[in-house]
Amino acid sequence: MTRRIAVFTGTRAEYGLLYWLMKDIEASPRLTLQVIVSGMHLSPEFGETWKQIEADGFCIDAKVEMLLSSDSRVGIVKSMGLGTIGFADALERLKPDALVVLGDRFEALAIVQAAMIMRIPVLHLHGGEITEGAYDDAIRHAITKMASLHFTAAEPYRQRVIQMGEAPERVFNVGAVGLDHLFRSPPMGLDALAASLGFPLREPYFLVTYHPVTLADEDPETSFGALLDALDAFPDHQVILTYPNADNGGRAIIPLLEACARRQPGRVLAIPSLGFRRYQGALQKAAAVIGNSSSGIIEAPAFHIPTVNIGARQAGRLAAASVLHCSADREAIRQTIQTALSPDFAAVCRQAVNPYGQGNASPRIMQILENLPDTLTKHFHDLEPRQ
Repeated sequence: MTRRIAVFTGTRAEYGLLYWLMKDIEASPRLTLQVIVSGMHLSPEFGETWKQIEADGFCIDAKVEMLLSSDSRVGIVKSMGLGTIGFADALERLKPDALVVLGDRFEALAIVQAAMIMRIPVLHLHGGEITEGAYDDAIRHAITKMASLHFTAAEPYRQRVIQMGEAPERVFNVGAVGLDHLFRSPPMGLDALAASLGFPLREPYFLVTYHPVTLADEDPETSFGALLDALDAFPDHQVILTYPNADNGGRAIIPLLEACARRQPGRVLAIPSLGFRRYQGALQKAAAVIGNSSSGIIEAPAFHIPTVNIGARQAGRLAAASVLHCSADREAIRQTIQTALSPDFAAVCRQAVNPYGQGNASPRIMQILENLPDTLTKHFHDLEPRQ
């Protein structure tokens, strides 16, 4: 009898990270993959990316509508409530033996709290990390305490999960699962990428993603406007602008990036979602990754691409030497981009060591999934008192 492993995805980004793990679960004779899709995937505004999941050959076992059109704080909380109701029905129907969740978003919190009450073990990826500028930070730690097994992306994160009271034998440092694309996904060349985008893309170009900062005092419209102004200081570089996540304040950014693309149609492309294949292709040839997305810190260093990380959203996260940090004002962003493009910093990027692993996370996770212990009951692990 195979074990039913449900994998949850609520955003384009985390689906791309989970892709190879989902493929490996699907191929295992000891496991049955169930796919639960919600959040931004189902929204026309954000590209209806559930269609890409099906195009990749996966069967979606449950679609749970939860996003309201409002991205206010109240709207996000109400979306979580709708999600919890829908997830309860989906989990009751699918009856998975375990639920795999990656990261720290409010969609994930909604399904994890439902799974915990329904006595479905939660297997959590990317716990123990710190992003001080976003409420995702607290959500991630809350999921850790509701989860039964933990797959962290670096050893310091494993130690932090243990520090939170999780038993060491249940916490595994496997590296970042998204890096499996390095060795398992065929690269998309620049010509193929340009054809897929319907945009005359050429080098050099910037890959830009900016999300609202949900805890720090960083107004998204002001900060994103400063970013766009800074990009105008580099007219020889094309710009790929991807939409923000569906966090509170995110929808205010979308008209700004669309207006930027209309003003500079041959230079700037605004797109709701690249999808992970096009994103990986764009990342490999980018002159720099700019914004405040975790991909600039976790994935870009694997390709030795410089990252300009703006503002407080990712504060506290481990970062390679190829990642430059700056405040969210025009001149600081411009100067940091200038540094990122310099020959001296290119040499730094070539030598940078990515702290998030070597691209073999999924096989390591599979060894554990195929031999799942009784993962429901756990005890609080107290650390030895300091002498």
